Amino acid sequence: MTSPSAAVPTAGAVGVLGTGSCLPGNVVTNEEVGTPAGATPEWILQRTGIRARRWAKPDDVTSGLAATAARTALADAGIGVGDLSLVVVATSTPDSPQPPTAAAVAAELGVPPGTPAYDMNAVCSGFVFALTTAERMLHGTGGHALVVGADIYSRILDPADRRTAVLFGDGAGAVVLGPAAGRGVIATRLASFPDHRDLIRVPAGGSRIPASTESLAEGLHYFTMDGRAVRAFVEEHVGPMIDDFLHEHGAPASGEDAPRVHFVPHQANGRMIEKLAADLGFPPERAHATVREYGNTGAASVPVTLDHAASRMARGDLVLLAGFGGGMAAGLALLEWDPPPTCRT
Repeated sequence: MTSPSAAVPTAGAVGVLGTGSCLPGNVVTNEEVGTPAGATPEWILQRTGIRARRWAKPDDVTSGLAATAARTALADAGIGVGDLSLVVVATSTPDSPQPPTAAAVAAELGVPPGTPAYDMNAVCSGFVFALTTAERMLHGTGGHALVVGADIYSRILDPADRRTAVLFGDGAGAVVLGPAAGRGVIATRLASFPDHRDLIRVPAGGSRIPASTESLAEGLHYFTMDGRAVRAFVEEHVGPMIDDFLHEHGAPASGEDAPRVHFVPHQANGRMIEKLAADLGFPPERAHATVREYGNTGAASVPVTLDHAASRMARGDLVLLAGFGGGMAAGLALLEWDPPPTCRT
């Protein structure tokens, strides 16, 4: 089901006021992940475009990475935790099933009691889903929201499965949303395709297959993915959805009269997003990627890439955020970039 796109706001617009990211310091090479998975470094680079990724240390937790990214975003926006109306954390690798990881983030940051804090799980689409809901909740209120995407996928990977073990990294990215001087978030679109829900999954650990000695022995707690079917899903659904969305809002990726649009996609696989950007007509300099250095960081990949690309965006540029992944699901958000005064030009 596809939600209707948001209309261009005429007043009370909500935009991105600041960005931040956190990548663990532990750099993991293709040789390190490839050896147990039976893949050479050259094979990994050729198939995925990934040169390295960051994995969390044993004492790292998702909420800790999220809080670090959040502090940077708050400082970038010039916003204090007391100004927050809402905290949302998009993750499919929470600290624990309960309580919500957002509660741990809020506690670590010192967010005042009474401020709502909750998790959003739409897997790798989660950040755009979270941003969309937060923007709708803030619209017309003058409030501020902290929206974080954070995942530690290294904890749920089967090291012998070369379809997944070589792809994923850990990290967190965050934005602060608040009153925008310009148009801010111009439009969003969310979609789910539940008939494809088994393409990406972690079978055990929930009510269907509770964690047990047997489930662990069978490896049912590991992340699994049908990579070829996911690629076909992106080509069939995500590309056309993006193209339709951009044309609907007068922002085609290319053309003589096309506006300057930056593409910030989910970093699923380097080769996949290169093809997606080229098929849509985005010039390479405006199709932003972090997958080469960080791998696929799940719900963190869109905000991490946005944070890294922010210095290359100018006031008035348009930015397309595109998340897609398990569920299957896809989320799009079109923004007018209005850089915070701290360090953007």
